[in-house]
Amino acid sequence: MRPNPHRGRVYRRCACRGADGKQLGARCPKLTNARHGTWTYAVDLPTLDRRKTMRRGGFSTKAEASAALTNVLQCERAGVSIDDAETVAEYLHRWFEAKAPTRKPNTVSRYRAYLDNDLIPAFGAIRLESLNHQHVAQFIRRELDAGRGLVTLRRCITTLSSALNDARRAHRLEHNAARYAQIPRRPRKDLTCWSTAEASAFLRHCHTAEEPLADLYELMIGTGMRKGEVLGLHWADVDLDTRRLFVRWTLVAVDNSRTMFNAPKTKGSQAWIALSSRAVDALKRQRRRQKAQQLAARGYDDLDLVFPRTDGQPMRPQHLLNHFRRAIADAGLPDLRVHDLRHVAATVMLTNGVPMAVVSKTLRHKNVSTTIDLYGHLTPDAAADGVTTAAAALDRADAQAA
Repeated sequence: MRPNPHRGRVYRRCACRGADGKQLGARCPKLTNARHGTWTYAVDLPTLDRRKTMRRGGFSTKAEASAALTNVLQCERAGVSIDDAETVAEYLHRWFEAKAPTRKPNTVSRYRAYLDNDLIPAFGAIRLESLNHQHVAQFIRRELDAGRGLVTLRRCITTLSSALNDARRAHRLEHNAARYAQIPRRPRKDLTCWSTAEASAFLRHCHTAEEPLADLYELMIGTGMRKGEVLGLHWADVDLDTRRLFVRWTLVAVDNSRTMFNAPKTKGSQAWIALSSRAVDALKRQRRRQKAQQLAARGYDDLDLVFPRTDGQPMRPQHLLNHFRRAIADAGLPDLRVHDLRHVAATVMLTNGVPMAVVSKTLRHKNVSTTIDLYGHLTPDAAADGVTTAAAALDRADAQAA
């Protein structure tokens, strides 16, 4: 049987108490005075157990109480679960507990930081149903006025939007108050990258100076692997005979302190990578260096890592960054991030005629469009060759027609 869409009742009550100390509620004789007491609504909600009645009071007029009751019934017909006592803080805590087991450690850490430091202090006391776009807009304006970084602020609001989207999918809310939040976009910077000559000069300098991580840089530039993928690479996943390796793990730093192994960035990132003769030579040198370290170390913890610390433990990303910056300064080259060696790999391939589709496959991008979006500006010579070839073809056709 369908629930009656017009059920529920609206009545006036007060907080006066009788001789027994109990509230008189709707039985107070003073309610004959129209100005005494406030208006309340009560409605039975669907439940599998015993009857559950929602009562909300404190309305100044009967019209306000009736409107609130109507809203409850409309939400019920739309499949939206009503719990107007739950605050944003309570919901976000509940959402985080359900979400954390399905997310990577770095993502969980970032969620926790945004919830504890930003979202709950700003919106926590608001009832979940009452959170609206204006609340979010005011928060964004306040953060921008305080000088908050655009990227960090966008990620914070994205976290809130993700939580509210889950509430919508669970029929907990009718709308997502953060969905259309307006946050200025940071101007996109062109990729700072080395040329083929600069990349070659950097690697020559590292080998000449006997930089301990020279072969790590060689592998990154030669394959386009990500920093975490190189630091998480195990010898069991390297096949020097067939000249390929398998990306199975990535090393991540959680809270910029402890390290742990995790699955690669995307499902497509977990794949075989071909190795050039230079990359194979680099890995052979690293194996010889590693064996020498094992003999020299008092306590070497062999975790089968290709690029560990001198004691065998995983190398912290910050340690790699420090070495990289010193090597760049000594070589006298433009400053880069470690991740930019991936861009260097793409630049070397594209500027030397490797097709975009092959570069995309080598970098393990999901779509060629991603590669084009990132590196399309690196192919002006290819574009020039294209129009020159087209013009030459037309000239030949004109000559034949004559």
